[in-house]
Amino acid sequence: MSIKPKIELRQRHKRLLGYVRESWGKLAVAMFCMIVVSATTSATAFIVKPVLDDIFMKKNEQMLLLMPLAVMIIYLLRGAAMYGQEFLMHYVGESIIRQLRDNLYERISDLSLAFFQREKTGVLMSRITYDVNIIKNMVSNAVTGALRDCFTIVGLVFVIFYRDWKLALIAILVLPLAVFPIYEFGRRIRRFSTRSQESMGDLSAFLHETIGGNKVVKAFNMEDAEKSRFADRNKQVFRFEIKTFRSKALSSPVMEILGGIGMALIIWYGGKGVISGESTPGTFFSFMTAVMLLYAPIRKLTKLNNILQRGLAAADRVFDLLETKSDITEPEHPRPLPEPPHRITFDNVSFAYADSDPVLKNLNLEVHPGERLGIVGTSGGGKTTLVNLIPRFFDVTEGAVRIDGIDIREAAISDLRSRVAVVTQEPILFNDTIGNNIAYGSPNAPREKVLDAARAAYIYDFIQSLPKGLETGIGELGNRLSGGEKQRMCIARALLKDAPILILDEATSALDAEAEQLVQKALENLMRGRTSFVIAHRLSTVFDADRIIVLADGQIVEQGRHSSLLAARGEYYKLYCRQMAGRSDGTGEDPEDT
Repeated sequence: MSIKPKIELRQRHKRLLGYVRESWGKLAVAMFCMIVVSATTSATAFIVKPVLDDIFMKKNEQMLLLMPLAVMIIYLLRGAAMYGQEFLMHYVGESIIRQLRDNLYERISDLSLAFFQREKTGVLMSRITYDVNIIKNMVSNAVTGALRDCFTIVGLVFVIFYRDWKLALIAILVLPLAVFPIYEFGRRIRRFSTRSQESMGDLSAFLHETIGGNKVVKAFNMEDAEKSRFADRNKQVFRFEIKTFRSKALSSPVMEILGGIGMALIIWYGGKGVISGESTPGTFFSFMTAVMLLYAPIRKLTKLNNILQRGLAAADRVFDLLETKSDITEPEHPRPLPEPPHRITFDNVSFAYADSDPVLKNLNLEVHPGERLGIVGTSGGGKTTLVNLIPRFFDVTEGAVRIDGIDIREAAISDLRSRVAVVTQEPILFNDTIGNNIAYGSPNAPREKVLDAARAAYIYDFIQSLPKGLETGIGELGNRLSGGEKQRMCIARALLKDAPILILDEATSALDAEAEQLVQKALENLMRGRTSFVIAHRLSTVFDADRIIVLADGQIVEQGRHSSLLAARGEYYKLYCRQMAGRSDGTGEDPEDT
């Protein structure tokens, strides 16, 4: 973990306390219950003297009637207060965790694509689940226990000083000695706990990758290799957990030894007082009871400090994420975008990912309203990067992307993205029903409109053939559907959104010939009347485009219609010839005849 300035850590701890303060009403009642628990603990030690001296020594029958009643009342109050304290503090803890999880998910959802390219999905999941649970344990147990034990210590210190101030001074001499192990072990636990949490995040990321990619693992016979990699990561988690628990385990014996030293001194000095007649057995045993009860919360504070340090380490990781700023920012005073159709202009645009060479270089392009633009080129030429700039998945490094003359950075992000529909090469669906997946982004769309979109996407007949129709579940990432069915569902979703700007990122490249034919028909319906950007791996999908641009090394090297580009015999012609040479039917069709 990077060493953070103390001021920054204090600010984070204040923010964490801010979550606690939001439940101040329940906290106040819980603290009152803690005071009652502490008072009844002190009262238990206090009544030892009258029990011994008045009942057993003086044989006072009136006290024999009063003391059992007093004990019953004390323990009745103690039980009720313990329930109230435990329930309320766990309620507060769960409320804080709910808020933290909500805030974490909100923050993650608002971050840019660049962030998700840097971070591992499993690590982010670990922050929301594993780290937040550690914080819950800290709030529900450590904070509760620390407050209760501090109140108990105050009450018992009052009792021992009231009974015998000289003995009390001997008893509390041990307390300063307890500070060092509490501090030292807590510091180690926080360091090892941070590393353990980081290792758990790596383990979660590994699980997410290998379980999600299990088909590839099996296809390449990599089960044994992945088992070995998992064992290595699991061993690393184990190592840091053992180091953490070693420090935790050492703290209790050290406190026991210090407590034993204190008790030995008290027995020696207090016993002398009883033998010499300066003190009564009742006073001594009342004092001893208070001291024994006093050392228990002190020992607990050591353990609670361990939980506290683990929780603070987790809080640091959580706040690292909460304090992450998005690369894509909202304008302070957004400009409204005009009504569609839209003209889109790339004005001297350059773009580079973090710590890498430019992907796009001084690119100029104007796309007319309703124009169908084909984008082709070799892999790595910047095709997907170019279209990702339109909905501000990334921001340009230099230049500007404009819609109808307005720099898109001046428009509200929600307004901008409401004008754009995207269909990607890999269809993204959610573990929900067919109807909800088509209506994703348009949750209030009438059922008839959802069905109309399904018809236009050529998936209506398939839906009607299912027993539950639109209410059919599709499994995780739509694993119960074929590739063509998934892609047509994504097209139906884009149709229902009815956005004026359309981005098709190699939407048919992963499909077989039969599925591609159906999807292509659906895409024709989708592109009609929209300003469309069509990234094509298969050049046949852009033959009918109004214009085709060829990207190479981040620049437009050619543009024109299919026939004119073939006639020019430039980069597009070379791409076309390579595809024709690779046709499985071996027709060897002459480009000039196309």
